[in-house]
Amino acid sequence: MSLLGPAEVRRLAEELGIRPTKKLGQNFVHDPNTVRKIVAAAGLDETDVVLEVGPGLGSLTLALLPAAAQVVAVEIDPPLAERLPQTVREMDPENAGKLHVVLKDAMKVTREDLPVQPTAIVANLPYNVAVPVVLHLLHELPSLAKGLVMVQAEVADRMAAKPGSKIYGVPSVKLAWYAEARKAGAVGRNVFWPAPNVDSGLVAFRRHEKPLSTVDKKKLFAIVDSAFAQRRKTLRAALKSYTADVDELLQKAGIDPQVRGEQLSVIDFVRIAEV
Repeated sequence: MSLLGPAEVRRLAEELGIRPTKKLGQNFVHDPNTVRKIVAAAGLDETDVVLEVGPGLGSLTLALLPAAAQVVAVEIDPPLAERLPQTVREMDPENAGKLHVVLKDAMKVTREDLPVQPTAIVANLPYNVAVPVVLHLLHELPSLAKGLVMVQAEVADRMAAKPGSKIYGVPSVKLAWYAEARKAGAVGRNVFWPAPNVDSGLVAFRRHEKPLSTVDKKKLFAIVDSAFAQRRKTLRAALKSYTADVDELLQKAGIDPQVRGEQLSVIDFVRIAEV
């Protein structure tokens, strides 16, 4: 197996006539040590089916293939999707048969779009859609049991934040509904081409073995959105637009109406939604 270095990344991009675009959030990893670090941190075993979102030129794909049973790469850019299987055949022919490429927007992926159901997601996600993509895939693909994603450092902090933190908010709570999340490392800017203007971070998560509640997810998420719409407001003020009986309902849920959303765990929000 060979991995892509700076020279190979630029050669492939030149061959395809590709200039990385901000619109698609394209920052290609060109450091083999970084992709090895990501795969090691993902905790994969030989039975895992990995979903990779935005494989790009294949830097991470090549590191994932030997570590997993299969890799399903979802790519929105047609030239990149078409070239990826060839790149894998050239650089790692032994594992080329493990790769499936799906030309699709990850935000629109359903179970039916995939040739095999993934057990893990490992991806370098575009900064502008990282949280929506993770939440969509966890909702749409119940087979996803774990994941490791590389995102903007600030986004990583928010995804893994705990109640009471200044950065704890909507992404923290919504991810916690599905899974237990933690920060799994930092990634510098110089491992990308082109280098982004911000540092990156790794977030690992593992889906809860059982759902936290049978409460309607849309209702729960609507309450979470309302609670954080204006962070300085107490729950009593923040949820007034959601229900007129806010004090009575919060008391039934065992929640102090004077606290703010950032002080509540996902279980607290579940209790509010249940009543």
